[in-house]
Amino acid sequence: MKARIVYASMTGNDADMADILEEDLQDYGFDVETSEAEFTDASDYLTSDLCIFVTYTYGEGKMTDDVADFYEQLKELDLSGKYFAVMGSGDMVYADYFCENVFDFEKMFNQVGAKEVTKPVTIENAPDDDDIAAIDNAAKEMADQLNG
Repeated sequence: MKARIVYASMTGNDADMADILEEDLQDYGFDVETSEAEFTDASDYLTSDLCIFVTYTYGEGKMTDDVADFYEQLKELDLSGKYFAVMGSGDMVYADYFCENVFDFEKMFNQVGAKEVTKPVTIENAPDDDDIAAIDNAAKEMADQLNG
């Protein structure tokens, strides 16, 4: 089973989340490729079974250029027959917008035909032990559903 993790990270928090998830999925036998959104074309998902996007939400939910560019590319794809998961970080200071971009991507993956394998994992700032456990649990759900 091939998984593609694409992440956008401003402070390193989402890169850390992607690294944790990559290691988890490899432990479950997935062939994982991980890359940054600004250096990745959304069409790279077409060669994977599991498409994962990890992003941050900056301020009041406006996507930064690298995230918005990837989102626009994703809109053009047909991911029918693919599976997806999303996760990311935000800051509760912006409570009304907390992790809004994560949910924007969840909606877009659904619109382009992919099937969600686990609910979004959202964390505040850097991943702590509880957040790492949530990422680990999400990876287990992905493996249980796809490696079944």
